[in-house]
Amino acid sequence: MSHNNKKPVALVVGASRGMGRQIAIDLARNGYAVVVTGKSVSDASKVTPFPPNPDSDESTTSTVVREIREAGREAHAIAVDVRDAESVKRMVDGTVEKYGSLDVLVYNSGAIWWAAIEDTPLKRFQLMQKVNPEGLYATIQAALPHFKAQGWKARIIVVSPPIYSRFFRGKTAYAMGKVGMSVLTKGLAMDFERQGRKDMAITSIWPAAALASAATIGPSAKSKADPRELRKATVFSDAILAMLAAPTSVVNGLLDLDEDFLKRHAGVTNFDKYNLVEGANPRRIMPAEFPDLRVKEQDDEGKRIDLAKAKL
Repeated sequence: MSHNNKKPVALVVGASRGMGRQIAIDLARNGYAVVVTGKSVSDASKVTPFPPNPDSDESTTSTVVREIREAGREAHAIAVDVRDAESVKRMVDGTVEKYGSLDVLVYNSGAIWWAAIEDTPLKRFQLMQKVNPEGLYATIQAALPHFKAQGWKARIIVVSPPIYSRFFRGKTAYAMGKVGMSVLTKGLAMDFERQGRKDMAITSIWPAAALASAATIGPSAKSKADPRELRKATVFSDAILAMLAAPTSVVNGLLDLDEDFLKRHAGVTNFDKYNLVEGANPRRIMPAEFPDLRVKEQDDEGKRIDLAKAKL
């Protein structure tokens, strides 16, 4: 298939509402052809008023694509169930078939349940693992052959947190999956380095202050947040754009916060424009500093073991 698309191509997994929608819209605004994916589809031509509340169930992959196209940008929707590896492969392959390449992959899909372990049923735990670390792993596995075919030049952004023990408190089942995603970021970054893939980078990003989203202020949010404590999702998409503009050496294997990255690498000093309520001062919910996960013997691999090359 011949492709006339000259734009870089971004696949945003989990882009029907909230943060994911904002990421897709801002990538499109910055010159990307964006593939918008998620479980929710609708007849966008019949949605009124338009655009719908971005944090409501009225916002779907279809309405996000319509929003982007009506702004004169390029977008395409693909339905996906990240719990199904075949569905994930169809999503990734379909992106490359449509546009000819995959330059940026953003994994924003997420299932959430914050409760004590005794109040977290096994089925709820399993759902979170399927959507969060397993969905990410399946997406990466489906994307790697395409990255190889285009000479190992691409960026991956994962919505997962820095690793620190306070994060586990009161939401252990959720944290096991989200921290697992951050471990994947660290480990795949090491793979890229060991394999000499200098034009590949994977980075994790997490909000420093709570963001306006379906989970915080959407009509179906289980516990509504105080709007004065929220920032607009644009702070998150701006940080992602800054990460994509940074050298791979800066961002590969980095686990960072939107605010901190914008301060350190994009020169942002005033965050007032991101406040959901003008004049408010949203509280930072993340620690000021994070533990360094490296050890003194960091570069000592001992005897390398690769079971993929062993005779099994």
